[in-house]
Amino acid sequence: MTEKRYGMVIDTQHCVGCQTCTVSCKISNEVPGSAHWNHLESLDGDVLYQSTGTFPRTTLAFRPLLCNHCENPVCAEACPTQAMHKDENGIVSVDPDRCVGCRYCEWNCPYGAPQFDPERKKMTKCDFCRDYLEQGLPPSCVAACPCRALDYGEYDELLKRYGEQAAIAPLPGPELTRPHFICAPNRHSKPQGSTEGLRGKRISNPEEV
Repeated sequence: MTEKRYGMVIDTQHCVGCQTCTVSCKISNEVPGSAHWNHLESLDGDVLYQSTGTFPRTTLAFRPLLCNHCENPVCAEACPTQAMHKDENGIVSVDPDRCVGCRYCEWNCPYGAPQFDPERKKMTKCDFCRDYLEQGLPPSCVAACPCRALDYGEYDELLKRYGEQAAIAPLPGPELTRPHFICAPNRHSKPQGSTEGLRGKRISNPEEV
């Protein structure tokens, strides 16, 4: 496979929160237990379909939480066994034979991407559907999205098409890990730095990354 740097585009203007991407990812990759490699949150709060504002002026919008296959993956830096690593295509994945289940990667990732499998005592995470890519197919989440809110491709080409957008609250600043994702914000998105809707258990303190 030709060396590339894959990236993902998430258009929050078209995402309707149907979770088809989440279901497709879990089925296609046989994601264990309660883990989700690709999931959504409402723009504010812990509850997925939690609206904001005061009736009759309420809004409902979503933000993505998934692995962004960062240029500087702090999960890999934190891994004591090098089980978490980045390959020549920029895909960050975990080697189960090396993983000892210490969960350091999970604690360090500002996006909450690595997921612990309590049965195997190993970490799991999105691998960009590497097996699909090798067949010339899109990742399962991209293919399944009924609203075409997801796109993927070589990261530099995506930047040319969509521009560089990777900063919506409460996600950390892109300068921390240089994520390979582009986010088209919707009109309800909060600017970077806003603490509204911050989930401390999912988003790391940027000063600790």
